[in-house]
Amino acid sequence: MGPLGWLLDAQVQVFGSPVLAREIVGNVFGLVSALLGLRRLVWAWPVGMIGNVLLFTVFLGGVFATPQAHDLYGQAGRQVFFFAVSVYGWWRWRRNSRADAGHAAVLPRWATGRERLTLLLAAVVGTAAAYPVLKALGSWGPLPDAWILTGSLLATYGMARGWVEFWLVWIAVDAVGVPLLLRGGFYPSAAMYLVYGAFCAWGFAAWWRTSRATRPAAALPPTYTEAVA
Repeated sequence: MGPLGWLLDAQVQVFGSPVLAREIVGNVFGLVSALLGLRRLVWAWPVGMIGNVLLFTVFLGGVFATPQAHDLYGQAGRQVFFFAVSVYGWWRWRRNSRADAGHAAVLPRWATGRERLTLLLAAVVGTAAAYPVLKALGSWGPLPDAWILTGSLLATYGMARGWVEFWLVWIAVDAVGVPLLLRGGFYPSAAMYLVYGAFCAWGFAAWWRTSRATRPAAALPPTYTEAVA
């Protein structure tokens, strides 16, 4: 069995149940992407996109003959949207890093009141719109799946914009995703969600500190030389 064959077909036993190796590998790519995102490095986006492709095939059990009996269309669909939003994030961070060579690709900041209200409305409308679609498709656990899909997209967009709050959105996604994935038998993904939850708390604290450290410098009045230039 070559590397590609192993990635497509290999299984391991987790708590007595078969689990695809590519579910584990896809989640590892996701974790590495999160670590790179914490450090605000552009490579966070392409690394995450590889994980998106792998996990897309995992959550469509009926299509790709995975060991799990459940199709989580929201989980699979969010990998597609992740990929698309990641293209935007990759472009935005690369543009920022080129414009400010030698610095991180994004400067963390708190979202404005208007931006927070937009996030909240998008969360409600997105979940409400995704729920009937996922239910009609026969997705297992359509309501939590709808929030996971919507929240994940909002968190990814917030990361691309550099909003500190995107970590909190991820924590809310993880809180819903862990029990859903455990019930569905997606044990590596459930375990990774737990890791993500702790990691997001760490990332939130790190970005918060960075935003506080950069705020005073941004608020300083211009020097005399700058004022007369």
